[in-house]
Amino acid sequence: MTDFAATKAMFDLPEGVIYLDGNSLGPLPRAASDRVNDMLVKEWGQMLITGWNKAGWMALPTGLGDRIGRLIGAEPGTVVTGDTLSIKVYQAVASALELCPDRKVVLSDSGNFPSDLYIVDGLLRSLGPDYELRVVAPEDVAAHITEDVAVLMLTEVDYRSGRMHDMKALTELAHANGTVTVWDLAHSAGAIPVDLSGCNTDFAVGCTYKYLNGGPGAPAFIYVAPRLADHVRPALSGWLGHEAPFAFDLDYRPGSGIERMRVGTPPIIQMTALSAAMDIWDMADMADVRAKSINLTELFIARVEASCPELELASPRDPNLRGSQVSFRFADGYAAMQALIARGVIGDFRAPDIMRFGFTPLYIDEQDAERAVEILTDIMQNRLWDAPEYKVRQRVT
Repeated sequence: MTDFAATKAMFDLPEGVIYLDGNSLGPLPRAASDRVNDMLVKEWGQMLITGWNKAGWMALPTGLGDRIGRLIGAEPGTVVTGDTLSIKVYQAVASALELCPDRKVVLSDSGNFPSDLYIVDGLLRSLGPDYELRVVAPEDVAAHITEDVAVLMLTEVDYRSGRMHDMKALTELAHANGTVTVWDLAHSAGAIPVDLSGCNTDFAVGCTYKYLNGGPGAPAFIYVAPRLADHVRPALSGWLGHEAPFAFDLDYRPGSGIERMRVGTPPIIQMTALSAAMDIWDMADMADVRAKSINLTELFIARVEASCPELELASPRDPNLRGSQVSFRFADGYAAMQALIARGVIGDFRAPDIMRFGFTPLYIDEQDAERAVEILTDIMQNRLWDAPEYKVRQRVT
């Protein structure tokens, strides 16, 4: 069984802070500071450019990919890290479209993270006026998977409400209609059990700075099913995706398997921090994480609804239908969240009225959930949120 007391002790959380925003940015693993400092001083400082060979920098993207792959049900050698999530979305959708040359529609939903939609809209505009990004309500996706759809692109867990799509059922329906699937796991990896292999998914992407605790700007990852990996064309044909990067050929030849989805030089400092976080994840079993997550979110919902009737649950009530977050609607949700943060309970706000709380069992326990509700109750019952300083919108909400 996962020892959550041990994992909690491995994070450097500020004294007195209850951190319920790991679904946006995970906290600092205690080992990361020393790990990064060693990399800077002993590897970059002493090895200089020889660190690519001596310190194994070049192997980090696939090594970390395999460690992430264990958490998302991916076969060994099918996940690589590097670049940003936006770049990986572009890569995956562009490659998926080329597998369906006679179709021009990418289907997504209005619960998808807007950046994914922006990226795909820009890609399709570059491809020409015949291409279409079709966006429907989350609950209507299945009905719109038709034989003209080339790619189904969905975020498995809705970033606002935590609502979960049924990956297996939708992937099966997509394949029955000749549609290629791209799944965004930004709010899934490290939050819920994922079985990419068992669901027979085609592509998946995700970030590592949320539940995986890789730090701000931590690299993204991309998965390609083994049956596709050796013949999909990487639309972003970067030099590290080349079959022989240091041959410096003028003509691009894609590398084998997942290696071809590498683009630019890997961010070694960020990957070093991520490796410290993955040491903690190596101690965890996703089934244990999910069970503890459900216990925490059920407790939180029950306590909040009993003491804060002004807040309306925006997440699915059935824990099997939501990720590892709880969202409540409140007209003055921004101000209420700022009041909470001022009292040491850190969640976040998503327009227009969502107060969002993430639960990561690696460092959040029942006592944290109970104390967070006590503080929230005080703020709501005494209208402490109704102060001018809490209503000034900051650049990041």
